[in-house]
This record gives sequence, C-alpha cells and structure tokens, in this order.
Amino acid sequence: MELQKTETGREGRVVAVCLSEARGVRKERASEITLEVGHGVKGDGHAGSWHRQVSLLSHEKVEDFRGKGAAVTDGDFGENIVLSGIDLKGLPLGTLLRCGEVLLKVTQIGKECHAHCAIFHTMGDCIMPREGIFARVLKGGVVKAGDLFTVEENFCWHTTVLTASDKGYAGERVDTSGPLVREILEQEDYVVVEELLLPDDFEMLREGMRAVCDEKNIDLLVTTGGTGFSPRDCMPEVTMEVAERLVPGIPEAMRMLSMQYTKRAMLSRSVCGIRGNTLILNLPGSPKAARENLESILP
Repeated sequence: MELQKTETGREGRVVAVCLSEARGVRKERASEITLEVGHGVKGDGHAGSWHRQVSLLSHEKVEDFRGKGAAVTDGDFGENIVLSGIDLKGLPLGTLLRCGEVLLKVTQIGKECHAHCAIFHTMGDCIMPREGIFARVLKGGVVKAGDLFTVEENFCWHTTVLTASDKGYAGERVDTSGPLVREILEQEDYVVVEELLLPDDFEMLREGMRAVCDEKNIDLLVTTGGTGFSPRDCMPEVTMEVAERLVPGIPEAMRMLSMQYTKRAMLSRSVCGIRGNTLILNLPGSPKAARENLESILP
C-alpha cells in the first residue's frame, strides 16, 4: 500500500494487521482486527490477561530484513500490527499509542527467544526478539491497514479498582463503590484498566493485589471496602503485607478531611503503600465515604 506522510517519529500508519488462533505459529494477514480491553486481539492466540496482549513490529525493520534476501511477509514474525513511521524500539515503557478509539500502553520492548522460529533457522536471524514491542489494551476498538497511530503526549495514571466484599463476590449484593470510584477517576482523566471484585479473604486479596502490581504495569491500585472493624475486614493488613513501603500521609489526610463531614471518619483503618511502581490506596466501602476520601486527595 502507498503510505501517507506522517509526523516523523510521532505518527505512524498501519501497514498490516495479523492474527493467529494458536501461539508459536506465523500470523495471517487480516482485513481488520478488534482489540478488547485488558485482553488483546479478539481471536488471537496471544490474547489474555497478561502484559503482552498485542505485538507490534516496524515496517521499516521488516523491509531491511527483506533486503537481506529473506522471503518474509506480514505476520511471519508473529506480530499483530505492522507499523510504519515510528521507531517502536525507541519508545519508553509506559508510552501510550492511540489509533482512533484504541489506546495501547507499551509494556515490553523485545523478548527473549527460547525456541528459534523457522525464519531464524532459514536466515540465521529473526528481528522480533530485538525489534518487536508489546502492549496492553487500555481502550478497545477496530484497527485496519491505513489507520493512523500517534504517540500520546500527556501522561495519565493507569489504574485498577479492587472491591473487597463477601456479599458482592457471592452475588448476594450489587456493590456500587467500585463503579463509583471508577467514574470519579475517569472524570479526572485516569485510565481505569480493570475492575476487580474479591471476597474479604486475606489470601485471595494478597495474591490479587500482587498480580496487579507485579504483572500488569499499573500505576495506581485503588481498593474499596474491608477497612472497618468487622472480623473479616482485612484490607489494611493485606496492603501492609503487599506493600514494600508505606505512605502514611495520604490516609492521614483523608481521615482529617473526612472529619469535616463525620466524626466516624476516625474509625477508618485505611492505609496506603508502594509496591514496585504501583501506589496502593485503600478507600472505605461506603460509596459516600469512598467519594469523600478520594475527592479529597486526588488533586
């Protein structure tokens, strides 16, 4: 296809989109692909709840490889999107790539090749391990050849909202705090990648929070519920075990500001901490209290 001119390094055109139902095989070129939030390319074997949901490769790098005599075509390296005009390998981790409604976050540059592919055995080389990049889907939509990708300028916090509720997890009650927290965050231009609902179970909460911090490249994990006096309320204890460092000033500020509305604010046991690159913030389970606490510290 003939490529339209774009802003050098900041914009790129899609040359091809590809997918395969299985992993470890070349991908077939498609007329378009559908990207699903927190999952990847619909119908693609590499989609799933992990950090390498979508693979991208530079058209220019593929052309250079063809120039060495390799009879390769789009999809042969296992890439979902072939993009021209952007130095993909030079993008920092966390870079946002937008294509219409679609928003991707770069989560990995290159990859280790454990089992050499057929191209490597033929050519003695393969460019995907050193030139390919991988991304998570933050906002979904359709991508096709000719579409424009842009490198986003503005920084935004990528967030997971986790609700702790026994009755909500059991389907005995519709918990509204989680959706409310999401709504408040999105109004302030935070990108809510996912909402999770777990019971007030120490082990399940600990493993769920560790997975968010360690595997999903999240900036902010906001929890709601489990901060009261009930014997099952364990969110502060879980957070203190998961966190590597505590940030006491934030929950202190929330309680101080919430005291303007009700003296019961002093009963909140919310804590805040850091694990890796993720800030973990506890909010109460009450929608009213969750709103008051969150809005008091967001600025």
